[in-house]
Amino acid sequence: MTAQRFSDFLNVLNVHRERLVSTTMAEMFDANPDRFLGFSLCLDSLVFDYSKNRIDRNSFEALIDMARSLEIESLRDAMFRGDIVNTTENRAALHVALRGSVSQDVEVDGKNVAEAIDSVLKRMRKFSSVVRNGFYTVTGGKILDVVNIGIGGSHTGPAMAARALDPFCDGPKLHFVSNVDGADLSSVLGSINPQTTLFIIASKTFTTAETMMNANTARKWLAENVGEENVGKHFAALSTNQSDTRKFGIDDERCFEFWDWVGGRYSLWSAIGLSLMIGIGPDRFDEMLSGAKTADRHFAEEPLEKNIPVIMALLGIWYRNIWNCSSHAILPYDHRLAGLPCWLQQLDMESNGKSIDRSGNPVDYDTAPVVFGEPGTNGQHAFYQLLHQGTNFVPCDFLLAANAQGEMFEHQMALAANCLAQSEALMRGKDEETVIAELVAGGMSKDQAKSLAPHKVFSGNRPSNTILYERLEPRTLGMILALYEHKAFVQGAIWNVNSFDQWGVELGKQLAADIEPSLKSGDDSEAANSSTACLIRAFAKFRE
Repeated sequence: MTAQRFSDFLNVLNVHRERLVSTTMAEMFDANPDRFLGFSLCLDSLVFDYSKNRIDRNSFEALIDMARSLEIESLRDAMFRGDIVNTTENRAALHVALRGSVSQDVEVDGKNVAEAIDSVLKRMRKFSSVVRNGFYTVTGGKILDVVNIGIGGSHTGPAMAARALDPFCDGPKLHFVSNVDGADLSSVLGSINPQTTLFIIASKTFTTAETMMNANTARKWLAENVGEENVGKHFAALSTNQSDTRKFGIDDERCFEFWDWVGGRYSLWSAIGLSLMIGIGPDRFDEMLSGAKTADRHFAEEPLEKNIPVIMALLGIWYRNIWNCSSHAILPYDHRLAGLPCWLQQLDMESNGKSIDRSGNPVDYDTAPVVFGEPGTNGQHAFYQLLHQGTNFVPCDFLLAANAQGEMFEHQMALAANCLAQSEALMRGKDEETVIAELVAGGMSKDQAKSLAPHKVFSGNRPSNTILYERLEPRTLGMILALYEHKAFVQGAIWNVNSFDQWGVELGKQLAADIEPSLKSGDDSEAANSSTACLIRAFAKFRE
């Protein structure tokens, strides 16, 4: 696949845009009252409604033709086979194998992937069970609190999932620390008993700067409270660097491996999910894996025109590259999914926020949008003004559970009504004539109504998808997350970028290592520019 081929398809799609630009979605619904039936799909207990999009059958088929011509199916199959799809790091990307979604004979570096995964999962299940049952004891006996220390995917995934599945968390209380800002760790340390706490250090290399700073501070705190000789038993590690985990004082039996073919933002399904497994239990963790596997099979087996993540990806490209939409809103009307927008920020923006294609050449088209969002009605009182009346339209994903855990009936009906109303309002809008009629009917004079009307007009024709599911359970969460993972993969494949590396995070880390000594000493002579030098001096002055 080359950039020029992609550009050729963009030209074709732009013809469809010009054809549709003066047609509203409201008109499409009025012309076809059964439009939902042609633009929606079901998967297990989940409904994906994409009928409120600025597409018709011809433009949809053009998007599908592009995906097929750019060999999305063969690229998908290559990932599932364990081929080297992360070309800049010469690695496979086999997060799907963590869910049992590849054959038993896939090997990486001469090792059977399925056997390795099964071995680690068995150890995770055994350890999480003994912790949950109180059979693994520390200085104060049974573990009451578990603190996951990681960053990036080693934090965002398990923290998001633990919040989403809080009604199922019947094990020790879970805490998550990621930020090197001491406020993050100190707030957790102030709320737990060192004698009954287990820390899980999540770092593949056991050298991640922020994670190891927090880990070493936690270790010192423990030593002061339970004695150096007891510290090691209060720790487990998620790492491949057993030499350093041993030096830290962690026995091999509490070190759980994951592999370089598991990217951080795709790692929830691996040993990185140990804290979640301790919280919800091995059986429910398996249910989450099963839900993700259902989405994997759907992605691997369904034709492109009936494939939810493929359609999600193509709609994203339609808006990013044809309609010039620079952002995408994630709007879960499910408060427990409050962490989903953050998780998707990393998934989309770290995977596809690239300006170089897989061959090392600059791309001449836009890639990943800015992802943002907020749960439920909170967002309505924050940024929905821009969604409805801003100068540019923002494609949106609404997520809604039909049944809430611990449901309050009136609350759930109000929440659902708001969700469906918002997508309807974005699509249909309200014209000036209707606004004036409503204002006059409310007692306003016609002149006053005409003056106020422009401020109350909604242009409408603003697209959205809705994902409706029966209930937010472990299996459902697994399906939703895997669908979004595959969406990111498809978009990266079409944009011809490597969705599995993240070199863009390296430069800041390197410069931070250079600047930190200057901050400690107050000597700005080594600063690279006058701005940094002056900020170092100002920082030192404030510290006096």
